[in-house]
Amino acid sequence: MLGEIVSFIVELVADMGYTGIVVMMFLESSFFPFPSEVAMIPAGYLASQGKMNIYAAIGCGVIGSLLGSLLNYYLAVTLGRKAILRWGHYIFFTEETMQKVERYFKAHGHISIFSGRLIPVVRQYISLPAGLARMPLTVFCFFTALGAGLWVTVLTLLGYFIGENKEALKPYLNGAIAAALAFIAIVTICYILWHKRRKRYEHTN
Repeated sequence: MLGEIVSFIVELVADMGYTGIVVMMFLESSFFPFPSEVAMIPAGYLASQGKMNIYAAIGCGVIGSLLGSLLNYYLAVTLGRKAILRWGHYIFFTEETMQKVERYFKAHGHISIFSGRLIPVVRQYISLPAGLARMPLTVFCFFTALGAGLWVTVLTLLGYFIGENKEALKPYLNGAIAAALAFIAIVTICYILWHKRRKRYEHTN
């Protein structure tokens, strides 16, 4: 049964092609709960079979992620917090979820757009507090593309090197997430130290 489901998903991604990857990753990064693994791991497998170009698949995944994040960003800018919460409950978006991503954004600032791409729930909604805070769009796009690029690449390479065996993927996926989180922690610490150093420099000049 599991093998049949995996085969169906792989065939679906193959049929939808690169446009399907963009659409699915757009949904994953917006309000619609859609797991990115469903799009990118099969894409990596198809690339290993010569049915997709791995670089094009990764690029489409990043584009879809960025477009979905921009939708949430502009919804926050246009509608505001109250309207988002008012309508969000129709798609199971609660005030508790909003508070979670707001706390994360407040604690980590701009780098949260990058690091949040690897954290479930935060990944989908971190764009909202960024929009509410009127984060500069160029900075938002840069960190979103960077974080999405890392996550999409990890998933695609898993599919490429391991194949369509879902059971075999589980331990590798857990290890990949742990390694990616460690990388994020290092980048975040470096960013915070750099930011503090720049502030001290500005105060002394």
